[in-house]
Amino acid sequence: MQDSFVEFVSVKPLRSAFRFFLSGLFIYFLVCLPAQLFKVPYSSVITDEKGTVLSARIASDGQWRFPSSGKVSEKFKTCIVQFEDKNFDYHPGVDLLAMSRAFTQNISKRKIVSGGSTITMQVIRLARKKTDRSYFEKFIEMIWAGRLTLTNSKDEVLSLYATHAPFGSNIVGIEAAAWRYFGRSPELLSWAENATLAVLPNAPSLIYPGRNQQKLLNKRNRLLQKLNEKKIIDDETYQLAIAEQLPEKAFSIPRAAPHLLDRSIELNGEGQRVKTTLNADLQRQITDLVNAHSFILSGNEIHNAAAIVIEINSGKIISYVGNCVKTSGEDHGNDVDVIIAPRSTGSLLKPFLYSSMLNDGVILPNTLVPDIPTQIGGFTPQNFNLTYDGAVPAKRALSRSLNIPCVRMLQQYGLEKFYDRLKKFGMTTFNRPASDYGMSLILGGGEGKLIEMAGAYAAMARTLKKYNSTGNYFENEFRLPVFISKEKNEKQIISGQSFVNAASVYLTFEAMAEVSRPDIEASWQRLGSGQKIAWKTGTSFGFRDGWAIGLNTDYVVAVWVGNADGEGRPGLTGISAAAPLLFRIFGVLPKTNNWFTVPLNDMKKIEVCKNSGYRASVNCAEKIMQLVPKNSENTTACPFHKIIQLDLSGKFRVNGNCVAPSEMQQQAWFVLPPAIEYYFKSKNAFYNSLPPYKKGCEPTGGKSMEMIYPRANAKIFVPLEMSGEQGKTVFELAHRIPASTVFWDLDGIYLGTTNQFHQMSLNPEKGAHVLTLSDENGEMLTIPFEVISEKKKNANE
Repeated sequence: MQDSFVEFVSVKPLRSAFRFFLSGLFIYFLVCLPAQLFKVPYSSVITDEKGTVLSARIASDGQWRFPSSGKVSEKFKTCIVQFEDKNFDYHPGVDLLAMSRAFTQNISKRKIVSGGSTITMQVIRLARKKTDRSYFEKFIEMIWAGRLTLTNSKDEVLSLYATHAPFGSNIVGIEAAAWRYFGRSPELLSWAENATLAVLPNAPSLIYPGRNQQKLLNKRNRLLQKLNEKKIIDDETYQLAIAEQLPEKAFSIPRAAPHLLDRSIELNGEGQRVKTTLNADLQRQITDLVNAHSFILSGNEIHNAAAIVIEINSGKIISYVGNCVKTSGEDHGNDVDVIIAPRSTGSLLKPFLYSSMLNDGVILPNTLVPDIPTQIGGFTPQNFNLTYDGAVPAKRALSRSLNIPCVRMLQQYGLEKFYDRLKKFGMTTFNRPASDYGMSLILGGGEGKLIEMAGAYAAMARTLKKYNSTGNYFENEFRLPVFISKEKNEKQIISGQSFVNAASVYLTFEAMAEVSRPDIEASWQRLGSGQKIAWKTGTSFGFRDGWAIGLNTDYVVAVWVGNADGEGRPGLTGISAAAPLLFRIFGVLPKTNNWFTVPLNDMKKIEVCKNSGYRASVNCAEKIMQLVPKNSENTTACPFHKIIQLDLSGKFRVNGNCVAPSEMQQQAWFVLPPAIEYYFKSKNAFYNSLPPYKKGCEPTGGKSMEMIYPRANAKIFVPLEMSGEQGKTVFELAHRIPASTVFWDLDGIYLGTTNQFHQMSLNPEKGAHVLTLSDENGEMLTIPFEVISEKKKNANE
């Protein structure tokens, strides 16, 4: 009994200690894994919509370590399991048979020759970063491996291994290895390539492509032989696999969208994998086009170019080329992402003004807009060709991108109103008061971003398409195009109206589609790309920026060319430098022969004056029916058709003071103001000037003369000549009867007369002046103006 008591006393503490040990071990088992198993920096990666890597940046520790994609290809899984852990799918993280076999081998050899580690245990070793191969460390790995298996699926464990296994040099993870050694994604690797990567982590410091090739080849082929023996691959596949060469040098990591990668890092932080909306194949094609086009332009010292393509229906960016690659050893700011850089807009805002004026019922498509010498508050716009048409239909002003008519349209619409409208279009770069920009705003006096302007055109097209398909407008249509892929689309909320209606958008696109294409028209047709495109170009002051934006029913393409440092170059215009690239990009996009449906529910037919384009008045002789936005029915009636009295021959004007009513006839006549008529009649053969007055019927009043330049109360600048002497300014007058003699007087001093061509070169001194003009019939015109000029300089200064 005493022996039993002693046995009881001695066994009880041992049992308690054992239970305590087991309890502690169990608790350790439960809490051993850290919340974040791997605390390592990752490469920043962006992929296309299908997961193909577009661009990546090395991790902060100098390793190419891609964030997990969450998937492992079946071929690599098969190879790595057969090579490292054939019972991977069945054991609980630890293969006891393999451990026993390894233990026996190590005892017999009296050194560690086999670890018996499973893939799960290797994951733990990589996470713990322990170089110690002691039995204690192995025991800890076993505990952690079991815990990892308990909370993670086999695919998740394998993904952890594939993400963090070393593959030689500074390459970590299967994805980085696939791109560095084979130049493509893991899903596209062959059996031989997967087998090569499967054997690499076993001894990455000793064997990797380009070093110890024969050892690597032998290991790879032994694995392929095992796959063949196990009937995983057939004999033909096996023979083809062992015939494949090993990679000899590393490939470059993809850089298909480096500027978008920069944006992604800015928005999401470093070390993230971001799935974008881009299409990898299209991105590479368009990048090649941009680079090739930029190389050509570099001969003119134009070194930068950018392009973006937006899918209209979704608002997704499918190609993003923020800048071209370097065309020489010099750095020309190719790292600058021009797509988001504010640059002078050139003429790209003109369609926004045109559509806004249509939407608000200010104009109709063919409303005549003055195109004559113009000065507004010291601002003197010029057409690119330095000519005048007198007046042009509003839609022609847009399609021909005439500056003077568009400035006058802006003056009519209102600068402040248009400034506010631009913000609704999604423009965020106008951060000064509207008055600071002035009328030059419509010609590029402000800056815009390519992405915002392209997004606005896409939103206009989307608004039109959705209205045609649903009869509704939707909120938040005018938003930035997106480049980050989302699993779910945002719910669209119906809105009662849009600030720019479908009819106005349609008519704007129709006007833009009438633009003549650049010199590549022949090649455009030869490529079979002769689809209908609405497009607009822009050129900034000083030839610093060339723009081109175009769209069909599916895509918006936007292009910029120039120099990132703002240097201007001759010939750097939207039409010659940017438009050819625009149409080449359309040439690689999916073709469509469709065009936007006419939004009949948002339009109505009204009578329009054929000559003036205004809503027809009772005096209009020729009227046509035209589809216009519904709210256009109250636009201004034609102001140019007037009733005049003619003699019975119809050759002379008369009035009741010189002939009897029975000797008069009334007729509607299209009469433009003298300054407009002066230019208009030379460009429009249909225009008939007013007949002369019958002798004795000349009026004592009326307006036959109009000053073209300078206008009344203008402030003019008289430049200095190269010699330093004061230059001269051409003063110009329009007279309904050009053959009339006009007498010129400046500040009471007689200057002379003009006949037929009423121009005179003058060099008035700085200060206020009054020009007095009178014709042979006694009609008088008084023009006050002020001269602003520089102080004369000596010729040698």
